[in-house]
Amino acid sequence: MELAKRIFRGQIDGPQLLITGAVHGDEFEPMAAIRRLIDRFQSDKELETKLCGSVTLVPVVNEAAFLRGHRCADDGLDLARVCPGRADGSITERTARALSDLIESADYYIDLHTGGTEFAVLPLAGYSIHSDVKVLAAQRRMAKAFNLPTVWGTAGNLDGRSLSVARDANVPAIYTEYLGSASYCEEGIVSYVDGCLNVMAELKMLARQPPTNRVETIVEDPRPNSGHMQVCNASPISGYFEAEVSLGDKIKVGDPLGTVCDTVGADCRTIVATQSGIVLVLRTFPRVHEGESVGVILEMQT
Repeated sequence: MELAKRIFRGQIDGPQLLITGAVHGDEFEPMAAIRRLIDRFQSDKELETKLCGSVTLVPVVNEAAFLRGHRCADDGLDLARVCPGRADGSITERTARALSDLIESADYYIDLHTGGTEFAVLPLAGYSIHSDVKVLAAQRRMAKAFNLPTVWGTAGNLDGRSLSVARDANVPAIYTEYLGSASYCEEGIVSYVDGCLNVMAELKMLARQPPTNRVETIVEDPRPNSGHMQVCNASPISGYFEAEVSLGDKIKVGDPLGTVCDTVGADCRTIVATQSGIVLVLRTFPRVHEGESVGVILEMQT
């Protein structure tokens, strides 16, 4: 299986950069941003000519999920949990294998995400805390260069992800998040296009005027599973979630995140924060199943 992609090669030797979108089929800004990057390289031949190295652009990794309008394809598997996948497996496993092949052949990797249909995420660039100091240093540089307000380094122990494939191959890699909630955010698309070009400039792949610094917060959290958003602040029951906070709010332990009620309102539970910090991720799709996250708190280092 091969993923639909465009490759642009400069006339000067340099690194191979891979940029992917839509690992999940309901994350739309990455798809649009990568298509705009393709358009930029196609329309500006001087840009490609002066490119040092090559860039591989994959707007939609998980096409089967995108065509369903869902996070996952019809086999129900999360592509970001089954990497490196299997060439003889289900549609998601085959897609994961094809993605992993591209990652393993790259020198650097950027994986663009959003909160999808169910969540909103504060704009951030993240990375796994790698045991190799050179890889980690490159990831820190890439995340800062992407120039989103939050930079978040988390434990590198989580497997099954695109970034765990990069981790095992010693490929410096970052991921990004920008809002979500099944929306189309023009600001997010522009930020993603600029961010990718900023990283390319940082990697000496192209010349670009340094942007005004937008990074406000840098946090590294080496605790195991620190980047596993889907298990944070789990709902105690299935039902209808109403948030009592907004994205970016400062919050402390014991503050209410919101209330979840069963379908007739007979059983209502308040979900309180178990951490102090800022609301990094917030459920915006009211239906929630027992055990699913309603939000993520970014703990600020002091």
